[in-house]
Amino acid sequence: RRLGPMVAAVGLLLITVAVLDLRASNAGVERTESRLGPTPITVFRSTPADLADGANPLPIVVIAHGFAGSQQLMQPFAVTFARNGYLAVTFDYYGHGRNLEPLAGDVTEVEGATRFLLEQTQAVVDYARSLPGTRNDVTLLGHSMASDIIVRYAQMNPRVDATIAVSMFSPAVTAEQPENLLVIVGGLEGFLKEEALRVLGLVTEEPREGTTVGSFTDGSARRVAFADGVEHVGVLYSQESMREAVAWANQVYGRSGIDYADSRGLALVALLVGVCLLAWPLSRLLPVVSEPARGAGLPWRRLLPAALVPAIATPLLLWWFPADFMGVLVGGYLAIHFLVYGLVTAACLWWFGRPGTNELQSKTRLPQLLLAILLASIYVAGLMALVLDTHVTSFAITAPRLPLVFLMLAGTLSYFLADEWLNRGVGFARFGHLFSRFCFLLSLLIAVALSFEDLFFLLIIAAVIVIYFLVYGLFSRWIYQATGHPAVGAIANAVAFAWALAAVFPMLSG
Repeated sequence: RRLGPMVAAVGLLLITVAVLDLRASNAGVERTESRLGPTPITVFRSTPADLADGANPLPIVVIAHGFAGSQQLMQPFAVTFARNGYLAVTFDYYGHGRNLEPLAGDVTEVEGATRFLLEQTQAVVDYARSLPGTRNDVTLLGHSMASDIIVRYAQMNPRVDATIAVSMFSPAVTAEQPENLLVIVGGLEGFLKEEALRVLGLVTEEPREGTTVGSFTDGSARRVAFADGVEHVGVLYSQESMREAVAWANQVYGRSGIDYADSRGLALVALLVGVCLLAWPLSRLLPVVSEPARGAGLPWRRLLPAALVPAIATPLLLWWFPADFMGVLVGGYLAIHFLVYGLVTAACLWWFGRPGTNELQSKTRLPQLLLAILLASIYVAGLMALVLDTHVTSFAITAPRLPLVFLMLAGTLSYFLADEWLNRGVGFARFGHLFSRFCFLLSLLIAVALSFEDLFFLLIIAAVIVIYFLVYGLFSRWIYQATGHPAVGAIANAVAFAWALAAVFPMLSG
């Protein structure tokens, strides 16, 4: 009885401290939001006094997000540059974030989607140069997918002073272009670290991390930096990344000193931990839905085949399926993967599962079931989406994306209802839930192996998927312990994942 209030107090304390710290991160920075056609743009700069009478014109840093990202995800870099005397500009690429214009063209062809993204980058650079109180000096910073875009743009535009490529993979890099290239890679990004050293090896026989080669004067300067202990997303919150980026731009423009490096990463972790902790005592307030608790209650000998069969069968059934299904790149495929995986799991439940005495005697209270589903979904899906949209990346369901939520929900409901039923009930296999989630991740790896060119991005975001499964797996466990019915946590998780798939992955035209 005492533990619940204590956990709630700790969760609320973490949330409060984290929100205050996140607000402090943006102190001293003026943000101006606008639109360039369909493209949302945000301009970051220090206090307007710095621009009085145009006495101190600012160099420009245009910051571009990666695949399935948004300009919100790039805020740490934008704030860091603004507080160090630069004018930083972020924006949403076509099909991403709050940009209502779908991404056109074939995403695998340079003359396809890449051409449209280059044209959009050009428009943003021109807009940034037109802002009052700025110099014509422009540095480009891009993450992941955008690293290739900014490399190609810099090669075509000699007026770009420096290129900062974060988590870079770009076949366009040569020994001469782009000029003044800094590559920042997370210390946990194995093959991208190798790629960064390969690029540095184009200009030196002994490529080493942390060593600058070439000259800023003639534009031949190059450097590779590994941000310790972070992966593909964490690299965007690493203070080491921030300091390397600002130091590089300072050398290009003859500046010295780094006044600030954004450190909101720990605050974001504290915020998300606080929200997760708070979910436990709140889940205990949910009504009891079923007594005894419902679920298949499979022991390990029957759980093993029921979990392994869909892991192998699903990617084999879908090896031919397009990655851009429903006009959402990768996200549409994931929804179908969820759907088929859930249907195969349900078939395995019918074949391997046998209802026990407790299952047959269990009674479900329908009003309590509906109320519990509503309350759990508001917290697990709604509140989490609000937190992520406010402080991490765009989770807004814009008008073009609204139908996608319901389409994605068909897939996620199939998976989570079957998976929750598989791993709940009297006598269920201990740690079986973790094993079944591992099997799902295994099925995604098999799918990538069968269609690497279309689905390789799943490897890059694998860490995010694992975290999602762990967090939402805890939510569903706590909800089940309180309600006794697998459907409550399953539907709440299904809504949360459908929301994420519809909101995050890029929309394609046609």
